Amino acid sequence: MVRVECGARVGLVVAALLFLLLQARLFAVQTNYADRIAQAVDGENKCSRSKRALIDQFSAQQGKIVALEDEREKLENKNAQLSVLVGEYRRLGKAAPVLEKQKPVAAVVIMACNRPDYLDRTLKSVLKYQQPIAQKFPLFVSQDGPMESVKAKAKSFVGVEYMQHLEGDPATRNPGEMVAYYKIARHYKFALSELFDVRGFQKVIILEDDMEIAPDFFEYFEATSTVLDCDKSVVAVSSWNDNGQKQFVSDPEALYRSDFFPGLGWMLTREFWDELSPIWPEAYWDDWLRLNSTRKGRQFIRPEVCRTYNFGEHGSSMGQFYYQYLVPIKLNDVLVDWKSKDMDMLSEERFNKELARMIATAMPITNLEADGLQMVESVNQDVSIEYESQSHFERLARKFGVFEEWKDGIPRTSYKGVVVFRWKHKRVFLTRPDSLEALGWKGDLQ
Repeated sequence: MVRVECGARVGLVVAALLFLLLQARLFAVQTNYADRIAQAVDGENKCSRSKRALIDQFSAQQGKIVALEDEREKLENKNAQLSVLVGEYRRLGKAAPVLEKQKPVAAVVIMACNRPDYLDRTLKSVLKYQQPIAQKFPLFVSQDGPMESVKAKAKSFVGVEYMQHLEGDPATRNPGEMVAYYKIARHYKFALSELFDVRGFQKVIILEDDMEIAPDFFEYFEATSTVLDCDKSVVAVSSWNDNGQKQFVSDPEALYRSDFFPGLGWMLTREFWDELSPIWPEAYWDDWLRLNSTRKGRQFIRPEVCRTYNFGEHGSSMGQFYYQYLVPIKLNDVLVDWKSKDMDMLSEERFNKELARMIATAMPITNLEADGLQMVESVNQDVSIEYESQSHFERLARKFGVFEEWKDGIPRTSYKGVVVFRWKHKRVFLTRPDSLEALGWKGDLQ
């Protein structure tokens, strides 16, 4: 009996061991099967990702193919036109002219960051007038940062070269400062260094990704580029007038010298860049250019009627002054024949003499603050109004609605202390007490 019970117990132990071994084996098989399923799922996910990447690449290539097809069609049309011209020359017994590659007037760079919709609008505006003269004004987009949609937008346009600035966020000097102004300054230095120092251009026109241009934008800069070549008292040409709102402008051919850097679509030379680049600021580069310690008594050229229009309500400046000063800007719509204009009129001697003559022959008004604008509106000729201090100037500017702001002791748009704008088509000159003397006025109206 004892032997039977002992044998039964041994059998139970053996059965238990066998059951445990079977369970362990089954668990190992299940674990291995689960691992294989996980690997299969992971492989399927990788396959799906690779498939999507290939589809994206294929779509991008399709876009490039379409763009290249368009470019090929344009080149074939140009080739057909040239063939017709060559045939016409041969018919007339003349040798066809040899076409030489044009020397660029200036590289054009559009500064972009994270606004693909704005960049699209700007590129369409620029290319509308740039494509026929692309050799004179090669076009670039310089992007600050990695946003793929901006990069794709820039590369989707034929005839546009793309540059990219990738650098981490810089440290700000003061707590609470916007890092954007530091990033913008670094981006400008990158783009200008690339175009001047690496690619060897002699002049560069800088636009931003929220601008549209006037029909004569390129002709304007080609004409004024000669001023930069000949007059070393001028360091840059701008397409912008801070007081260029519709109610303050009239003459699309009028150009002015200015002690205040306008920005917003401007051209500088390699020579000026060589001077600026070693001391380029960490931030607020545009206000830095407005310091007399930077410009050293030299001037800028600006038009009366703007050749650029800024539509950027949203940006690093958070729409500062947008509705008051930017929305009402008049973008020139007149095709001025700049090739026929005498740019020597902007030389310091001739410009000073003419500006002094206009001020001297204008009607002086001394009691504007008492009479409001009635006196200005009652006369049919240009008027001059003298201001005695910055606060006095600000009160006068406020009455008319022009910019009140000063930088480093200089009102926006001013030259020798003179701020000029239109009022009911007549010129209004706001002048310092010593403006005529600063212009070298000697009382000669001839």
